[in-house]
Amino acid sequence: MDSIDKLLAELQTEYKQVQPQQQQSKSATAKSFIPPSPKSASFIDRLLAEVQADFAQQDAAIELKRQQELEQERVRQEQLKAKQLEALQVQAKEWLAKVDPLSSDGLWFERFAGSYSSKLEAAIEYLRNDE
Repeated sequence: MDSIDKLLAELQTEYKQVQPQQQQSKSATAKSFIPPSPKSASFIDRLLAEVQADFAQQDAAIELKRQQELEQERVRQEQLKAKQLEALQVQAKEWLAKVDPLSSDGLWFERFAGSYSSKLEAAIEYLRNDE
């Protein structure tokens, strides 16, 4: 313990010798430092509030853009489904025109179509499941 105390005393002595030299160089900067007044604190608070508002506005703009992109994607998907349905309707009409109602396929389809509101709807479902 004595050796630790001696080392501590030596360090304190060295520190006290170095400290006056540093204080002389710091005194010039310490004089120029003015503690913040209440007015500057309120300025900082206002500035911080403005920055927070800017970030909130940016976040809102980003969220709005994301929502718009999602809506555009949803509309695009609906348009794609509508085009696919139109193509299936054309195929179903062609298939219905070609199928012989008295053939085995035609007789099977008549029974299959019985649970649908129209033969076209049944043909679309048949072609959709056949893909």
